[in-house]
Amino acid sequence: MSAREWLEKDFYAELGVSSTASADEIKKAYRKLARENHPDANPGNAQAEAKFKAVSEAYGVLSDTDKRKQYDEARKLFGSGTFGGGQGGFGGFGSPGGGGFDIGDLFGGAGGGAGGSGLGDLFGGLFGNRRSGAGTAHRPRRGADVETEVRIDFAEAVRGATVPLRLSSPVSCPTCHGSGAKPGTRPRACATCTGTGLVTRNQGAFAFSEPCPDCRGRGQLIDDPCPDCRGEGVSTRSRTLTVRIPAGVSDGQRIRLAGQGEPGRQGAASGDLYVVVHVNSHRVFGRSGDDLTITVPVTFPELALGTTLTVPTLDGKVSLKVPAGTGSGRTFRVRGKGVGKKDGSSGDLLVTLQVAVPSKLDEKATEALADYAEATADHDPRRDLNELLGR
Repeated sequence: MSAREWLEKDFYAELGVSSTASADEIKKAYRKLARENHPDANPGNAQAEAKFKAVSEAYGVLSDTDKRKQYDEARKLFGSGTFGGGQGGFGGFGSPGGGGFDIGDLFGGAGGGAGGSGLGDLFGGLFGNRRSGAGTAHRPRRGADVETEVRIDFAEAVRGATVPLRLSSPVSCPTCHGSGAKPGTRPRACATCTGTGLVTRNQGAFAFSEPCPDCRGRGQLIDDPCPDCRGEGVSTRSRTLTVRIPAGVSDGQRIRLAGQGEPGRQGAASGDLYVVVHVNSHRVFGRSGDDLTITVPVTFPELALGTTLTVPTLDGKVSLKVPAGTGSGRTFRVRGKGVGKKDGSSGDLLVTLQVAVPSKLDEKATEALADYAEATADHDPRRDLNELLGR
């Protein structure tokens, strides 16, 4: 794909966000559109599949800080049609016989400019293709990174788990093995550009390079395209991966699976797969870093007289000794009953005791409490507070 083709695309419009959108807004918009248009949710819907590919392409640029900066700078630089474009700024680029030229070829072309630096680096970094001479149309290009999501239970996040992950994503076409040509045939070098992907056109005292009109800048021609991928060398397939979720993973954490993203071009390495983990909340336990938390209701006599409580954990039960005179709201630490860590150890279980006040009392209990109140009338729990207030 030429620089002209990339810059004519409005990636912000594809995601439905403004050009000033934050990284979180871009990510949120992408996830929403990706879920709505995912091939698994829209089987046989070619329009949804095309939209899914478009938003994935847009997110691949806008989610990368460097690529987004380069994309924005390029659009700002050429958006006003400085080099002969129309209202959109790119109408004259690369059109055969139209007096225009491809901006990516102008600043990154063979033998041009300031030795391939400056704006050539700008477009080379964005489009992954810094041209420096013949044959670079076939330069290997690393595959794009892919992001997906998985939801696990609270206990699985604490202990770790192995979960199957089903993906629909571009893979190297198994029929043509990525060549784009029908099995038994192979692409041939374009005779017009001699395989460089570029042709030179003279205009007055200047010579401009532009994408070859015959091979569209690819440097190759495919006479018999692969019937499965239609000559693209890449097809969308469903695959199942087994993903190991490490113990202690937190909600929203991203796990990187190297080499499991989109396949690379011309034998280059595949991109990476990033799995965003969502953790369901637990009805009883909470979490604070590597520690688990739990609030246990107790009676006033248990705190006043002391007791031994049976406290639940994710692995069973433990006994907790509560000394006499313990105050409501006090937290006890049970060692090693928390979240698993990378070094094989575990965090702790933090047990907070809270007095449970009954909403109703029978006559016997009411009389007993009245007797207790009378017996402790000299023990005012607010005495220190009143002294501090001077009352």
